[in-house]
Amino acid sequence: MEGRGLSEREDALSLLQEYELLRRVPVFSDFEPAKLKLIAFMSERVGYDPGKVLCRQGDTADAAFLIIEGEADIIIDTPTGPITVATLGSNDIVGEMGILGDVPRNATVRAKTRLVALRIAKDPFMRMVREFPSMAISIMRELAHRLDLNNRQLTAALSELRRLRENAGAATPAE
Repeated sequence: MEGRGLSEREDALSLLQEYELLRRVPVFSDFEPAKLKLIAFMSERVGYDPGKVLCRQGDTADAAFLIIEGEADIIIDTPTGPITVATLGSNDIVGEMGILGDVPRNATVRAKTRLVALRIAKDPFMRMVREFPSMAISIMRELAHRLDLNNRQLTAALSELRRLRENAGAATPAE
């Protein structure tokens, strides 16, 4: 792939390594080798030091990131300040929601530790989703899992808020 700044031998080795990494990712586990090689070819390996931002909430969604190693915090800006809602690690995909929904980023993604990822630009990512139904199904499953987790966290938070309000009301002296 152009722009990698590697020799042909290093580039071939890098593509082979990326192919091997992709084989281990659950979203791509059912893919035939030719498709995985295509994904590896269309992606770019990127690295981030702890604290560096992969993408910001509100920005245009231009790529998805497959985390190869390290961890990333998913941070949402709120009126009371930023909240870390999740931490993702190896073999997780981040940034795909903005691409799939064609909407701005709904969260900031920041490297928690030294992070290495494959960056897949929007157009190739969408082409893969259209051409490889098994990828689309895997991504839908992952998004459904995240939605379920978020719903459970929201339910627990609302329940705790209700409990705190009830306790605060009971602790207030009667007039």
